Amino acid sequence: MTITELNQALKTIGLPVAYHHFTNPPTPPYLVYLFSSSADMMADNQNYAEISNFQVELYNVKKDLITEKRVKDKLKELELPYTKTETFIESEGLFQVLYLFQMIGG
Repeated sequence: MTITELNQALKTIGLPVAYHHFTNPPTPPYLVYLFSSSADMMADNQNYAEISNFQVELYNVKKDLITEKRVKDKLKELELPYTKTETFIESEGLFQVLYLFQMIGG
């Protein structure tokens, strides 16, 4: 899967989507996704397989299990195993649900 394919797949959830950030954030809920780091497999003193760590961030003004399930279901459909964390950003008044996963290649 490529980053372009990830973008298109996230858009099918039906929420506003942006890479890294919105210049003018829409009304929540919305999604932001970004590359966070690499975890390439190395062999013979070179990068052998590209492994990219990505995160999808769901922002909402309230805890919304239905919207969270839509995101989880999409990641499962894309066969992207993920871990999930959650925090409340007081300064923004928003819940952030973070889905972390790896993509190989792309």
